[in-house]
Amino acid sequence: MSEAEQVSVSAPEAAAAAVLDALNATDSNGTEALNATAKFVATPEGTALAYGSLVFMALLPIFFGALRSVTCSKSKELGENDYDSGFRNAADMPETITSRDAARFPIIASCTLFGLYLFFKVFSQEYINLLLSVYFFVLGVLALSHTMSPLMFRIFPASIPNKQYQLLFTQGSGESKEEIVNYEFDTKNLVCLLISSVVGVWYLLKKHWIANNLFGLAFALNGVELLHLNNVSTGCILLGGLFVYDVFWVFGTNVMVTVAKSFEAPIKLVFPQDLLEKGLGASNFAMLGLGDIVIPGIFIALLLRFDVSLKKNSRTYFYSSFLAYIFGLGLTIFVMHTFKHAQPALLYLVPACVGFPVIVALFKGELTEMFRYEESSPEDAAAKEDSSESDKKDQ
Repeated sequence: MSEAEQVSVSAPEAAAAAVLDALNATDSNGTEALNATAKFVATPEGTALAYGSLVFMALLPIFFGALRSVTCSKSKELGENDYDSGFRNAADMPETITSRDAARFPIIASCTLFGLYLFFKVFSQEYINLLLSVYFFVLGVLALSHTMSPLMFRIFPASIPNKQYQLLFTQGSGESKEEIVNYEFDTKNLVCLLISSVVGVWYLLKKHWIANNLFGLAFALNGVELLHLNNVSTGCILLGGLFVYDVFWVFGTNVMVTVAKSFEAPIKLVFPQDLLEKGLGASNFAMLGLGDIVIPGIFIALLLRFDVSLKKNSRTYFYSSFLAYIFGLGLTIFVMHTFKHAQPALLYLVPACVGFPVIVALFKGELTEMFRYEESSPEDAAAKEDSSESDKKDQ
């Protein structure tokens, strides 16, 4: 399973959002469909290793992406776009998802998914995947560079000069000059870009599952960090709509599983079930769609920012929703393994991720406060600031 969102390739945030555009294409548990044709029976040890690794990999971008979203949100409130997590550009600022966006999300996702299904039916799968490979190569390099930036900022040798650069494209001249691209970066960013490009070439040439996972983890972490729900109600609308979307396209049709098997792009995490037998050259994979990580992840990140807003020095709602995600994903794997059929992960993740925090809020008497919590978009914040300045001038 996975979800969709609109994409632009102008920056790392675009890479984060891009993942959601293609995410409609992946079934969270397409592994069973793949194994049905592979004539391979995984050992209990291989299966346990594969599923355990997928769960661990899924938790990484949610946990660290949520933490980075707090820093990102603080920078947004301060009107800064040079927070210490990557390239210093306006595109690093979070994209706020409103209730209207959330309501349209499942419709956009369904149209994208069915469109991909028709494309694979009408056109050659080889050429489509070639185009997708190039597209995701660019996005993956940007996303991985952005993900690596905080680490590079810490380990970069002080003895090496960190020079500043700016990439500027303008249109017109004089008073009518308009900025098209204004991209600031430094030597550390260039090193990240170089390393990410090496991974990108590796993925492009070999389609190796480790390269796929590096890009997939980067996409997921960027998504959780940079896609912000404006309030809990919006999160419930988004998760509820995609709950129906996921169940329908997995149980009601063969569209999602068909696209998942045809779609060669780093929009899913994979881990071989025959790793113990064949090593890194293993080829029978269990897989988890990035949508089943990013969509619950942005809700969990919202709850962490709500915890921070309470200023009680506790992370109750974050940890409860994080544990709920582990429970829901574990239940998904158990049901799938028991019935040997692809499962819509959001069928189990949505009730868990929404239900656990709500129960905690009821128990603590903070349910109203949780649903009243609101985050404004940078545009709204700027509008409020302009309005405040206008009022001061009038006075």
